[in-house]
Amino acid sequence: MNTPQEHKISVLLVDDHPPIRSGIRAMLERTPDLCIVGEAENGDEARRLLEELRPQIILLDLVIPGFSPAAFEKWARQNYPETSTLVLTGHDRDHLLASMMEAGVAGYLDKSIQWEGLADAIRRAACGECLFTEGQEARVQRWHKEVEQRWNSLSDREKKILRLLVTGATHKYIAAEMHIGHTTLEKHLESLYRKLDVDSRTEAALWAKEHEGEFPY
Repeated sequence: MNTPQEHKISVLLVDDHPPIRSGIRAMLERTPDLCIVGEAENGDEARRLLEELRPQIILLDLVIPGFSPAAFEKWARQNYPETSTLVLTGHDRDHLLASMMEAGVAGYLDKSIQWEGLADAIRRAACGECLFTEGQEARVQRWHKEVEQRWNSLSDREKKILRLLVTGATHKYIAAEMHIGHTTLEKHLESLYRKLDVDSRTEAALWAKEHEGEFPY
């Protein structure tokens, strides 16, 4: 027996890849108490459909051209607090997890999740439950401490030097580019290494490359 439409949990899919949306829809159509009420492939559509449909749940992809998922979620929380958002992504990066947790989503799920797990997560989020695990919370705390705080501790000049280190620039080139002497550059490098908790320019450059895209280098 089919569950009446008005008693189903309404879901809005936000993902720019039609095959992925079709796959998610196919999974959720196996579950009689869930209903896909709309699909959006960009931020404008997501906002319009949220305003029009007022779904209980948004399944949100993170990597959509021209779209800031964190900004969208903050807007959604402010204007439609009765709707809960679950991130469904293949990009399990700590800085993205931290960003979306702070924006107010109810959970952060991997796209490899089985349909039973996804359906259960939707039900729990629809009941107002927060689905972040202790492991995810620990990752966010560690990222803030070991990455974000270190980056924010750098001066603007040190950030510029770090950008140049990533390119493989020599100390002579960096000093000329920064219009400073060799001794002054060495002092900046010592400060940079200390703040990043590294011992050399190579380690500093590797740190920056590891966290590429997490900050405006």
